[in-house]
Amino acid sequence: MNAPVPSAPDTGTSSHCDVAIVGAGPAGLMAAEVLAQAGVAVHLFDAMPSVGRKFLLAGKGGLNLTHSEPHAVFATRFAERQAQVEPWLAAFGGPEIRAWAQGLGVETFVGTSGRVFPADMKAAPLLRAWLQRLRSQGVVFHMRHRWLGWAGDGALRFVSPGGEVRVPARATVLALGGASWARLGSDGAWVPLLAERGIAVAPLRPANCGFDVLRVDMPAGETRRAFLQELLGQSPAPAVGWTPHFTDRFAGQPFKTVALSFTDSQGRTFSRRGEFVATATGVEGSLVYAASHLLRDEIEAHGHATFHLDLLPDHTPEHVLVEVRHPRGSRSLSSHLKSRLGLDGIKAGILYEHLGKERVNDPAALAQAIKALPITVVSSRPLDEAISTAGGVALEALDAHLMATAAPGVFCAGEMLDWEAPTGGYLLTASMASGRVAGQGALHWLKGHPQ
Repeated sequence: MNAPVPSAPDTGTSSHCDVAIVGAGPAGLMAAEVLAQAGVAVHLFDAMPSVGRKFLLAGKGGLNLTHSEPHAVFATRFAERQAQVEPWLAAFGGPEIRAWAQGLGVETFVGTSGRVFPADMKAAPLLRAWLQRLRSQGVVFHMRHRWLGWAGDGALRFVSPGGEVRVPARATVLALGGASWARLGSDGAWVPLLAERGIAVAPLRPANCGFDVLRVDMPAGETRRAFLQELLGQSPAPAVGWTPHFTDRFAGQPFKTVALSFTDSQGRTFSRRGEFVATATGVEGSLVYAASHLLRDEIEAHGHATFHLDLLPDHTPEHVLVEVRHPRGSRSLSSHLKSRLGLDGIKAGILYEHLGKERVNDPAALAQAIKALPITVVSSRPLDEAISTAGGVALEALDAHLMATAAPGVFCAGEMLDWEAPTGGYLLTASMASGRVAGQGALHWLKGHPQ
């Protein structure tokens, strides 16, 4: 991607580096801001030619900075990591991010969904203003510097266009991202480097991701369940994807105004209205992403997960059954569903896909499918396609300042930490907030370890 934001030229390695920050995404930039404001000499390194590439991509359709939910609700979006993430957000949450953006000359507004966006919906002007301020505060950027780990004397090793360079630093902030969208710089290559230092890292997994569906041209009911169990125990893996007919007609089209419900084997439940998209092999989009952590975990535990789709969440099951049973005369079933229930396009297509020609003409089966259509997913899409990453540096391996207990003076921030959240501004907010915590932690470390 050709980032529209220019980066500072490579200025080489500084002979004096108070803090080296590795990773020029939102978390790294925020750590740099905290330190530079305190007068610390900050050098920021990144493997890419320019700054904030994933940030810019996230803003391509409108930069979702944060969410307007109250803090108590906002914090629940981090599920099992709420207790650890909540203190970060208490210091730098949604209101603070809006004030921060305003300080850069960027006004924000709250959309109908509660999400917060820049007034012009663009990421590039905000990033340009931010970089200008950081450079004015003395932050030095070193682009095309890929981190290789540590040298024997503790210096940071980088490979640059001019060859390998070594950077001694009093403190280091690592903000290297996860492993999704590797072409933008987050490739997870840091995992073995931290493991070698004894820093615990949970396996990286896709989050906010799409899924491949199990082919449905098979028997129904109890027979289908038995077939599924048998198929999942066989090798090769079960056939995935829609039928060619469905894919040809509907891949890339959205399911609008539907409700998705799911209960996993541990009793955790999900139920929400929204939208998602049919892909060539399965499903993706905001509603699926919101449930993705539960679906992913269930697949990892049992090989498959089945959620139910309500195609008409504004209609009761009784009303749907009455309308389906209404005499249709000479009209086709498709015309009948469209006129009586407004069902057509991809919603009608998925009914034919799942029920087949015979069962789709069974009013009871059809009405049940309209209100609770089972869709079985059998695999997450590859990690590099995911919106974000789960897993990473275990929070238990870090202190309250996000410093690695196994590597004093080394701080970690952003998506490389072991937490996850849904889309909607939560990811970016927590990444930036963790960057501030790490920056403040590095500042505290410097004060306690003078040269």
